[in-house]
Amino acid sequence: MTAAAPEPETAAPVEVAPLVHGVARSGDRTIEFHDVASLAAVLKEPDARVWVDVTAPDGAMVPEVVTLLNVHPLTAEDIVERNQRAKVEEIEGSLHVVMFAITYDGAVKETEIDLVLAPNSLLTVHDSGWDPHTLTQLRGDPGALLERGPDFLLYALTDGLVDGYFPVLDAIEDEIDQLQDDVIAKPTTATLERLFALKRELISLRRAVSPAREIFNQLTNRDLALVANEHIIYFRDVYDHLIRVTDELDNDRDLVAGTLDVYLSTINNNLSVIMKRLTGVTVLLAGVGGLAGIFGMSESPAAFSLTEGVGFWVISGSIFAIAGVAALVLRKRDWI
Repeated sequence: MTAAAPEPETAAPVEVAPLVHGVARSGDRTIEFHDVASLAAVLKEPDARVWVDVTAPDGAMVPEVVTLLNVHPLTAEDIVERNQRAKVEEIEGSLHVVMFAITYDGAVKETEIDLVLAPNSLLTVHDSGWDPHTLTQLRGDPGALLERGPDFLLYALTDGLVDGYFPVLDAIEDEIDQLQDDVIAKPTTATLERLFALKRELISLRRAVSPAREIFNQLTNRDLALVANEHIIYFRDVYDHLIRVTDELDNDRDLVAGTLDVYLSTINNNLSVIMKRLTGVTVLLAGVGGLAGIFGMSESPAAFSLTEGVGFWVISGSIFAIAGVAALVLRKRDWI
């Protein structure tokens, strides 16, 4: 007997291990750390300003970090649940800001980013789909930004998030332009399906982005001890960018709705053209059929008193001549 071939092994799903890393600024020194124990040691430094970045958090990792940073339990609970809307919330001397990183590859993907600002620390918690160190605002040296205060580092991170919205909007606008061309050239069911899918994507994108305007409206208009007065102007710049983002979103939604209207109008116009041409053909055939029917009634009689053969050809020729004239008239009116 031949031994049965072993069944192929199913690859186990890859899980991203939780990571805790960050930098601290103490005096003129920048200290990097990569685990919770090192964070605890850094927090003992005098006048330390700390940025803690937690990637792919699990249920056990976040409480350990927030305990070291004295984050309020309600804020910690919101971070663990990871199912928030964009918001800003002030609880006992700390600010909890929730925003979303957005990517687009045929579909909008949202990554929730939790940022907790305290007097001497900034905590960021997110999944592995976003890496803050890739932001140009950090310039490869978050310690230099942290030296100006955790609130300035908060500005740099949120500014990088908002800047990431514009390439997404550009990609969506390019797709809308292509769909508009497709609708004009040849409207198909696939085009209609993509239009509806894009409409859903824009709704999802607006739900993730629009509340961020209120976040920066509060950060720039409320008297918050955690945000230095000289840094408010930077948050106001992010607010201005968000106004542009929401305006572009509104424009894109209008463009998609207009493209849907054009699609329906094009389909109706095509149907009208088909019906018009069918009507023209019916007029020709009905006219020929009617005349031929009269001609065939008791041979009319003997082909209108001409000899039967000659009369047949004369009347047949007359029928087709009349049909030809009718066809020319309908063609001139663009009915056939």
